[in-house]
Amino acid sequence: MNDEAVALAKTLAWAGGMVLQSDPEDRQLIALAYWEAKTLVASIPKDNGDARPRIVTCFERSDTYRAADDIACVGWILIAIQERVNERNLPDWRKLRKVVDQTVKLLPHHDPTVH
Repeated sequence: MNDEAVALAKTLAWAGGMVLQSDPEDRQLIALAYWEAKTLVASIPKDNGDARPRIVTCFERSDTYRAADDIACVGWILIAIQERVNERNLPDWRKLRKVVDQTVKLLPHHDPTVH
């Protein structure tokens, strides 16, 4: 793994730990942030196939939530990692994607079309 993949794996391990340690109320907040982030990144165009604009936006939002000690930061981090992994150009990206998918499955399902 290169340095970026290692850093992503560590961040993903942290995010997964936060999800696992969260009570149902906090998991719901993470899930809502995840779906909000997913909706937002879908509206941000890729830069010649590069998801960097989407990833940067998610990390900025996550930093804002983290500064306020808000667990929603985890949902934004998960989308940022998911966007990067989905570029499919990291060593072991398949393994990272599997961990992201398993972490997301721990979140309560939220249908973004229902308000």
